[in-house]
Amino acid sequence: QVQLVESGGGLVQAGGSLRLSCAASGRTFSNVGMGWFRQAPGKEREFVAAISRSGSSTTVVDSVKGRFTISRDNAKNVYLQMDSLKLEDTAVYYCAVDSRSYLPGTYYTTSAAEYDFWGQGTQVTVSS
Repeated sequence: QVQLVESGGGLVQAGGSLRLSCAASGRTFSNVGMGWFRQAPGKEREFVAAISRSGSSTTVVDSVKGRFTISRDNAKNVYLQMDSLKLEDTAVYYCAVDSRSYLPGTYYTTSAAEYDFWGQGTQVTVSS
């Protein structure tokens, strides 16, 4: 089992920054891939960013490239640095774990179906 707790959300003006954190517990954190997803009101949950078990491979969705960065410290924390925030970034942000430790350390996935543990989410609201 893995327990995930997100933090760092809040209200920010457009152009501002936030840093989301996700603290994991319950198993060897360094053996899992991590991802961030978001869900805006009335929309489906969408992929935002992913990082491999080793931390050497990352990806973000095109709409946040150059603005968001995912990282991990392998001390059971993964982060999403969000800069130059836009109104359309408003959503509940979720972190998730892909617990398949048998996959290569450089593997990451953008598919929500491949993540098996999820946090409760943290609200990010960007105002004009």
